[in-house]
Amino acid sequence: MTQHMTARCGSLIRDLRRQNNLGQAELAERVGTEQPAISRIERDVVSPSLDTLHRLFEAMGLTFVIEPVRIQDRVPGGGNQTVGELRSDFQDLTPEERLAQAAHLSEAATSLAASAKS
Repeated sequence: MTQHMTARCGSLIRDLRRQNNLGQAELAERVGTEQPAISRIERDVVSPSLDTLHRLFEAMGLTFVIEPVRIQDRVPGGGNQTVGELRSDFQDLTPEERLAQAAHLSEAATSLAASAKS
């Protein structure tokens, strides 16, 4: 049985497409699909397979790297906790605490995005 991995990355694709001054229709043409398919990916209605993600990046002149990280290693790109510590912290939370944490992080991200635009 073949397992297909997918990724929810609509905002990333949209941001990269805009940075490359591409419309959805132009990106779709480069990838060999239709504009509504790009719209569905960007809105996270559908999650692209890794193969589709690769084609999208390639159509924008980019590539991406998937790299395994050991649980005892620090988080790539910085941070002072290991992946295992972060997972443990999250697993110790109740569902309500997880939702509250997600809401807080969403508010922080929204605030950062708003300040970056001004």
